[in-house]
Amino acid sequence: MTIYVLIIILFALLFDFSNGLNDAANSIATIVSTRVLSPRAAVLWAAFFNFIAAFGFGTHVASTMGKGLIAPEVVSPNLIFATLLAAVAWTLICTHRGLPISVSHALIGALAGAAIVEGGLGALQWSKLTIVALFIVLSPLIGLLLGGSLMVATAWICRRTRPLAVDRLFRILQLVSAAIYSLSHGLNDAQKTMGIIFALLISVPELRSWATHDGNPESKQLAWWIILSCHVAIALGTYFGGWKVVRTLGNRVTKLRPVDGFCAETGGGATILALSHFGIPVSTTHTITGAIFGVGAVRSVTAIRWSVGTEIATAWVLTLPCSAAIAGLLYFIIQHIAPHS
Repeated sequence: MTIYVLIIILFALLFDFSNGLNDAANSIATIVSTRVLSPRAAVLWAAFFNFIAAFGFGTHVASTMGKGLIAPEVVSPNLIFATLLAAVAWTLICTHRGLPISVSHALIGALAGAAIVEGGLGALQWSKLTIVALFIVLSPLIGLLLGGSLMVATAWICRRTRPLAVDRLFRILQLVSAAIYSLSHGLNDAQKTMGIIFALLISVPELRSWATHDGNPESKQLAWWIILSCHVAIALGTYFGGWKVVRTLGNRVTKLRPVDGFCAETGGGATILALSHFGIPVSTTHTITGAIFGVGAVRSVTAIRWSVGTEIATAWVLTLPCSAAIAGLLYFIIQHIAPHS
């Protein structure tokens, strides 16, 4: 059983890597499209801040993922394995097509789908899932409003400044906003995988001491090996990048200037940092996409390519049911061929 659990942990880190691969667009699309940094320099910048999110920011989101979404009694290595396989499969399919999906909701949908096969609808913790579902809608709207509001405020503050001076200033400031956004991305998204690994280890009695820093399963301090390995995996995924997704967000939605990128990244990053503090596993993709749309709409409604927005929204809508269906099918198969705890 220990070998089997270690294999599942490797798949969890593969999921984290694929998260960084798809969500690299969230961290670098704006700073690449505005030509503030080269693509390779941008991914190094983003990967660095993805990684340092491991230090000193708490693990509230990991607690929600590990304990709050499905009933503890249905959690097993087989269920976690099916969840991860389904989430990775859906993420890689959408990354290949250049669609910036919510990797977070692929994971949550897959977890719910496998849990339903195991224990029916009663296996779901509806209070927490309702909050997650609510923020599927609210996070892009908050990002849109913050990004648009920052754009309006910035335009007013800089109304008497020469455009060239504004451009030079925000080329520097966008380095800061990209760092904030990448930090928030690592903080929220890496913790989802931490929570999955925690739930996996707690489901196997002889391995529970691996899950926490002091070996006590009731402890709130995750083991450092879990925290660091998840942040390394997501940082590596960001480094290798999903370039089709970068082009979708950075060029196809709307043409961005440094000031636009700064407002979008700051609005999106502030939203994610605030919600992470409350342990809410939101979609970094939804949030930054909403912020980019908000910034573009302030300039001109016609500056937005709404057809691209329709493609993105369709992928968002399909993510939960598709990942749930894939996970449910995989869990049914795995239950018949894999070892039981």
